[in-house]
Amino acid sequence: MPGDVFSTWAWVVWLALILIFLIIEVLSLDFTFLMLAIGSFGGLVAGLLGAPWWVDILVAGVLAILLLFFVRPPLLHRLRRGGDPARTNVDALLGLAGTVVLTFPDGRGQVKLANGETWTSRLGTGSDAGKLIEGEQVVVTSIDGATAVVVPAERHNPTEGASAS
Repeated sequence: MPGDVFSTWAWVVWLALILIFLIIEVLSLDFTFLMLAIGSFGGLVAGLLGAPWWVDILVAGVLAILLLFFVRPPLLHRLRRGGDPARTNVDALLGLAGTVVLTFPDGRGQVKLANGETWTSRLGTGSDAGKLIEGEQVVVTSIDGATAVVVPAERHNPTEGASAS
């Protein structure tokens, strides 16, 4: 008798799960909970067709797993395909050329970057302090707060990893 009550109201549980998964999906936009909601819908359909509760759960689980592994990745790929590949913010400054506008007497000065911005800057590690003069070409290797860390252009090795602090 208790099994009959559960089987009679199982569709309500499936609908509640579907609704919960869809609400979470709307908030996350990652297609994970959408796949779980579709799997739960499969369990609901199996239950409405008269399958025992354990078959409902098995159908929902297998369908959700298949969707997560075989449908979700191509959907994510298609969704992100049109993204702008241009680097922005600090990433756009790394490797950017510039010209010294204020001499570096103590390893600090100012540079005007190729994008037109003038930055307070300092020499990167391994560079000779005080060797940069006005008009010399430099390359940004990293950004440290509001300071561009630069090295002379002829000594810049683009294969070295540039990191933003």
